Amino acid sequence: MGLAVNNVSKRFGSKTAVNNLSFTLEKPGVFGLLGTNGAGKTTTIRMILGILDKDEGSITWDGRPVIRESVSFGYLPEERGLYPQTRVREQLYYFARLRGLYGAAAKKTVDYWLRRLEVIKYADMPAEQLSKGNQQKVQFITSILHNPDLVIMDEPLSGLDPVNADLFKSVILELVENGKYIVMSSHQMESVEEYCRDILLLIDGETVLAGNLRDIKRSYGRTNLYIGCDFDIMPEATVLGIKLVNRTASGFELRIPSDDSAYTLLKKLLDANVAIDKFEIREPTLHEIFIEKAGERK
Repeated sequence: MGLAVNNVSKRFGSKTAVNNLSFTLEKPGVFGLLGTNGAGKTTTIRMILGILDKDEGSITWDGRPVIRESVSFGYLPEERGLYPQTRVREQLYYFARLRGLYGAAAKKTVDYWLRRLEVIKYADMPAEQLSKGNQQKVQFITSILHNPDLVIMDEPLSGLDPVNADLFKSVILELVENGKYIVMSSHQMESVEEYCRDILLLIDGETVLAGNLRDIKRSYGRTNLYIGCDFDIMPEATVLGIKLVNRTASGFELRIPSDDSAYTLLKKLLDANVAIDKFEIREPTLHEIFIEKAGERK
């Protein structure tokens, strides 16, 4: 099995929303579909699901077009899709019936996910009485209760506090362990880094970066340096060709020309008896890569 998106384009009048997009998801895991606002992420998701017709290209699952008859899929949209005045358990049973689950099987599945996502105590409340985060949990359940092979999530962590975001992450990892294929669109780069093996970055409908996330980061090299200290290190750093990226409350985020320049700076600071709380040379984060690529397109 596997998802293949090949040379897909979509236009709305004279505007090209997605241009010649290609990617594959060949084994269970999480694929990160990233981009700026209006980049074409949601349009891509809707084409995969058949909500929008593509103008060119092909989208297949196991070599066949992605339709309900060829693949069992779940969709978590960014927008709310719950019935606000209907009790949570009642509407989950309704969504289960739409997916072919009835009776004891539906009850077992619904109860499992209500407990797994820690919303069992809200099961008999109308959805409108739940917090935004708990509504998101319930909507998540509707997308996975029928045990789909392919799950597509548009901003799944939206509106979640850190505790519930971690809960979502654990469920996503559980789905992968159970052999699920997941396409996830998100603006939360730190979360994407945690469990996306492969990514694609869209800007203005164009693919500007795609591939294995680890390989992408490695290709940039160890060009980033963080030094935690209160002392103004920039006079010494500038002489060594080190550039300031950001000054934080606890230290300096820097761009270095080489490891040697970083270690030379460290020696100078230690010789001057500067107290260093942290010294780290690293590859750029996905957030930093995203910002760089977005800036190149302006």
